[in-house]
Amino acid sequence: MKAFKVFNSNWTCRGFQYEVGETYVEKVNPILCDTGFHFCKKLSECFNYYSFDPSNKVAEIEALGNITEGDDKCCTNKIKIVKEIKWHEVLELVNTGKGNAGLSNSGSDNSGHYNSGYRNSGSDNSGSYNSGNRNSGHYNSGHYNSGDSNSGHYNSGDSNSGDYCSGDFNLSENESGCFCTKPHKIRIFDKKTDMTLEEWRNSRAFSLLIKFDNWTTEWVHKANMTEQEKEQNDGYKTTCGYLKNRDVINASQDWWNRLSDEDKQCIRKIPNFDAKKFEKIMGIMGAK
Repeated sequence: MKAFKVFNSNWTCRGFQYEVGETYVEKVNPILCDTGFHFCKKLSECFNYYSFDPSNKVAEIEALGNITEGDDKCCTNKIKIVKEIKWHEVLELVNTGKGNAGLSNSGSDNSGHYNSGYRNSGSDNSGSYNSGNRNSGHYNSGHYNSGDSNSGHYNSGDSNSGDYCSGDFNLSENESGCFCTKPHKIRIFDKKTDMTLEEWRNSRAFSLLIKFDNWTTEWVHKANMTEQEKEQNDGYKTTCGYLKNRDVINASQDWWNRLSDEDKQCIRKIPNFDAKKFEKIMGIMGAK
């Protein structure tokens, strides 16, 4: 059986010294977590037991003896260390996307783990451009958000800077309901409206705001890196790129200034529009 095994940086595992190209035998009955040489059928499963660290050694192995199988690992009493797998190859094997520095990503340019979207630096994100964890929307910097552009946590709406908000543009907390069977009217700027979340998502104001870009980091694939960037970020050789910090001090205001008068007025007509809260959440002055 061909499979995979991860080792410490000095090619040891559980105190045993290994070497590429060698075959090792133990006169034991292989028992998971007890006796035998342990390995995984899937390379990504190896990192359930070893940290996802480029300093660790990774190898393709062949189990030649008796094999005992578990849920995510196996063990054998005879193993051959076939060849070393370099870290850039590891990234290709554990991810189905491209340009990922993380683990088990099906999207591209992710530096976190288990992302199915793009350019996420957190983990378990199914959207895009998220820097938090377990977000299913886009441009979220908090955790467990299913909406878009949230900087708080557990938000199901959009552009919330508080936590547990189910509406949009909220600064307060705990606005979610429980055991609901039909769509509720949402709060915008902390006040009740006659709009449902679906109606808000279909509005022109929403389509304008979703294009707002103040993302603080950007994943740059090695193919797009300058020579200076390569000199300053030597790790790109193993991660196939680097996470670039963006200067976004004036990004919010620049975005607003580029809008037409018609588009600005459309945003001002959002129910319960509050220029002070809009400035606090979006960083945009002069929206009155």
